[in-house]
Amino acid sequence: MSLIRREPFHALSGIQSSINRLFDDNFHYLSAPMNLFNQGSFFPVDIKDTPDAVQIKADLPGLSKEDIKISLANNILTIRGDRQKEEKEEGTDFVRVERSYGSFSRSFTVDVPVKEEEMKARYNGGILEITLPKEKQSKRRVTNIDIQ
Repeated sequence: MSLIRREPFHALSGIQSSINRLFDDNFHYLSAPMNLFNQGSFFPVDIKDTPDAVQIKADLPGLSKEDIKISLANNILTIRGDRQKEEKEEGTDFVRVERSYGSFSRSFTVDVPVKEEEMKARYNGGILEITLPKEKQSKRRVTNIDIQ
């Protein structure tokens, strides 16, 4: 006698695939958290704090370095830019449009003193790399103050 393994929910997997496809095709804009992807203001960033520097990597594909501006003011690092809209080809109807265009901006707090004259940025292959060398923090001296 052999046992036949019964999978009662196997029939539902086809229905689940159909429902997922329905939502992907018609409600894809709901899958982006708070619609940030559709606004063009979100781009992934990695920030690494090393003993010598703060290093930032940002994914900004499809831009030239002239499209990107970086500033540091009052301990706030801001990356901003503008992605130009491509010209629409005559007689072309898009089935799906997910790539964003327009202005974008993200800001981050840099909570360590940096050597502003040694900051560097490099853009290659759609990845922006920013290096903010840290100021050497002198050990705080304790000075006693006599009370008169």
